[in-house]
Amino acid sequence: MKPIRVLMITSAWPTPGQPRTTHFIKRQADFLRAAGVAVDVFQFRGEQKLNRYVGGWLRARRQLDPTRYDLVHAQFGQSGLLALPKRLPLVVTFRGSDLLGIVSDVDGRYTWKGRVLQRLSRLVALNADAVIVVSEHMKRSLPPSVPAVVIPSGLDLELFRPMPRDAARHALKWPLDGRYVLFVGNPAQARKRHALARRAVEIVNHSCPVELVTAWGAPHTDVPLYMNACDALICTSSQEGSPNVVKEALACELPVVSVPVGDVPLRLRGIEGCEVCADDQPETLAAALDRVLRRGARIRSRGAVAELDERSMAQQVIEIYRSVLNGAHHNHRGEDS
Repeated sequence: MKPIRVLMITSAWPTPGQPRTTHFIKRQADFLRAAGVAVDVFQFRGEQKLNRYVGGWLRARRQLDPTRYDLVHAQFGQSGLLALPKRLPLVVTFRGSDLLGIVSDVDGRYTWKGRVLQRLSRLVALNADAVIVVSEHMKRSLPPSVPAVVIPSGLDLELFRPMPRDAARHALKWPLDGRYVLFVGNPAQARKRHALARRAVEIVNHSCPVELVTAWGAPHTDVPLYMNACDALICTSSQEGSPNVVKEALACELPVVSVPVGDVPLRLRGIEGCEVCADDQPETLAAALDRVLRRGARIRSRGAVAELDERSMAQQVIEIYRSVLNGAHHNHRGEDS
């Protein structure tokens, strides 16, 4: 059987300086290839500038050859713009800010450019042959006539697995008797709200010594060490689709304290030792952290993310590809999603 030939268009890709940036997209491409799909990746950086999109569109048009590819898979709504008007069937994965809006890194407010992106993403969705979202709540931001399939970003469960805490601390050259709370988001992004995490930890320090560890910039393969060395993960984002860091923590059986964002409440439901706070006040987060740290135990959570193994997620994406190529999946038929 001939392999499915896919041109994957993405506006974000990991770099040596930012190895955690959209690492899940690179891994999805790798796992699709391992499953027998022929994937070429077309990278561009729009950076909310019209001239960059025009340049990217012109380059993409030269590559969108029906004799070379069977379909296009756009990662993020903005990437789908480069595939319009369509020369090939189009699958789009929406991952968060493309549908939910862009939050300014200056003041944390939604930007007007983000509003434009939302409208353009809805246009792309209306023209796509299949739409994927990474969490259930994102469906509400799509046009009502557009069905969508929920396929979260997968996890490398061989990499993210529990290990003895002391062994992880030895590897990182940390003291064995400290208390550590892990923050993995980019501190420079306002929507990650690093200052909120820092303030919550400062409050906890009034009753017990604890250190906030920021692992942004660490190689992806080192992140499991940080997760196994720490006592809790804190997630303070104002906006997320389906944050991989929370699922990775669950795979390592690291307790999670989070604001109610994205699909985190669903992911943490029923897992003893994790807390979803009722609000995003630092005092509320601090109280939850204090309870988790005083409990002092790992959690039993690996089974909750077993279904998110990247090999399984890749197979679900391949099924979408096949349904599109067989003509069984199209947005304008109005099927139930």
